[in-house]
Amino acid sequence: MKRKQRTEILIQDGGALAKELAEIVMQNYEYREMEEPHYGLTMIKMRETAKKSLFYLGEALVTEAKVEVNQSIGIGIVIGMKEELAKHLAIIDAAYRINLPETLTWQKQLEAAAEKIYQRKMKEQAEILKTKVNFETMEV
Repeated sequence: MKRKQRTEILIQDGGALAKELAEIVMQNYEYREMEEPHYGLTMIKMRETAKKSLFYLGEALVTEAKVEVNQSIGIGIVIGMKEELAKHLAIIDAAYRINLPETLTWQKQLEAAAEKIYQRKMKEQAEILKTKVNFETMEV
């Protein structure tokens, strides 16, 4: 699983799985916060569909954290004011960078969380589609 996909799952899960996985690393390995979670602004880049040109939509508030685990640096960035989640993401990132043995067992948990997220989104979409109006069958 790629880093981007893993991070999206951990964020969309609400942080519970990220906390669980990060605590495993914190209990078994030494870690230190290189940068405590802090707030910053980042530019949101978008692609205009007609001309395919890039432009900046605006700024978003993010929380960033940088952690070192066994001389491996991990970075966690999340939109909003979520210090704990940013720290947990950084710890998990560092664990994957040095291929800690624990990371091998996390794949199944991440896949299960991804499936739950998918099912939740499908349920939400089904609820929204119930209200869809078919204009072709409406009488004028």
